[in-house]
Amino acid sequence: MGEDVEQANFSREDRARYRHKIRRSLDVFAAMLRESRFDFERPLTGMEIELNLVDENCDPAMRNAEVLGAIADPDFQTELGQFNIEINVPPRRLAGDENADLEHSLRASLNNAEKHSRTVGAHTVMIGILPTLRKEHMTDEALSANPRYKLLNEQIFAARGEDLDIRIDGIDRLSVTTDTIAPESACTSTQLHLQVSPAQFAAYWNAAQVIAGIQVALGANSPLLFGRELWRETRIPLFEQATDTRSEEIRAQGVRPRVWFGERWITSVFDLFEENVRYFPALLPICDDADPAEMLERGEIPQLSELRLHNGTVYRWNRPIYDVVKGRPHLRVENRVLPAGPTVVDTMANAAFYYGLIRTLAEAERPLWTQMSFSAAEENFHACARHGIDATVFWPGLGYIQVTELVLRRLLPMAHQGLERWGVSPGERDRLLGIIEQRCLTHRNGAAWQAQTLHALEADGNDRQAALHEMLRRYLPLMHENLPVHEWPYPD
Repeated sequence: MGEDVEQANFSREDRARYRHKIRRSLDVFAAMLRESRFDFERPLTGMEIELNLVDENCDPAMRNAEVLGAIADPDFQTELGQFNIEINVPPRRLAGDENADLEHSLRASLNNAEKHSRTVGAHTVMIGILPTLRKEHMTDEALSANPRYKLLNEQIFAARGEDLDIRIDGIDRLSVTTDTIAPESACTSTQLHLQVSPAQFAAYWNAAQVIAGIQVALGANSPLLFGRELWRETRIPLFEQATDTRSEEIRAQGVRPRVWFGERWITSVFDLFEENVRYFPALLPICDDADPAEMLERGEIPQLSELRLHNGTVYRWNRPIYDVVKGRPHLRVENRVLPAGPTVVDTMANAAFYYGLIRTLAEAERPLWTQMSFSAAEENFHACARHGIDATVFWPGLGYIQVTELVLRRLLPMAHQGLERWGVSPGERDRLLGIIEQRCLTHRNGAAWQAQTLHALEADGNDRQAALHEMLRRYLPLMHENLPVHEWPYPD
């Protein structure tokens, strides 16, 4: 999302040239897949965490430029909203005690960011949606200074031809109209990356789709938006609507949304890139001068910059990534379903559950996705976003079952097995997956804690806005203590 762009206006010739170039890039990508020119011998994992910024009153602090200047660390960068920043965690292997090392490193980086943020009057928050965010914050002025965000905003609304309606029916009901993509900046997530080989990619992507709903149910941390209590992971419907380029009539025709779960199991990573090119017009039709076919013929590795840029404007919940590092291309599954927070240790537990479970499922002799429809996986995803840790899902061989029972009975042992295959130490496996187990036993995740704390504060006589601010004030020290959220106390 944050890649710099220079061109601001696009002609019909620009779009025609882009279409020709991206199709040529797709042919080159297919040739590279046939020739197995990819780095996958030492698979790495990576992580991105988006953070919110608040002021002393726990209101959004529109100061990401000053905060990034104070932090002065290239691992931190801008995000869509001026009250957002993002940390990119350097890639590493899963084996041994790497998770513990990563947790210590991540905590040190975030503590350092918090220390420097305070010098410019801001604090960092790991949370899916900032509870104190109000609709009046969501204007053009809330967008970060990077020209790409302004350009994306213009192109999305040019494609729509009308203002954007956001409607979410949950415990409360929300209906707002906006003329900017700023509401998308309310969605702050944790993104998990896993490097895989071309031959393995389809199995890992399909497995990620199968468990996406389970991840959301366990990790939900976004129950509140604009003062309303909505879904347990409101990030999901908000993100799906906030970047929708389709008018009501276009939606009725069955045109696919740019925030997309998908519509079928795949047999190759090529299926996803080809769908992106076939179904979605370019938002940013920017071309470079390189000829990818000629580069491949010379034995060079093409960047495929147009294909990658286009891929970055199709917001799949599990996104395929093609990248070139030190002259070697590789493929990654980017898992985008989880919210940020509540703590670093909760984030590490979510990651351990995902990486362990996905490996076991991807390597199963009888793949789970051959036993369930794709639409069932999508229905699970939205049911889990709506109901969180209390959700019920469909599972092959079990029918409809509570998420917590499914995890305790079936999925935690599979996650243990997968982490063992990755070479994660027994102590780390037990520590991190034990957090997931306790969440299931207590039915307490970030969303549950936020909602119950809010209700208790309102029962004490606070109005909704006062209760939201007080809830966030209590959230912050617990977040910094790095205490797993299932151990967070509720108000008396």
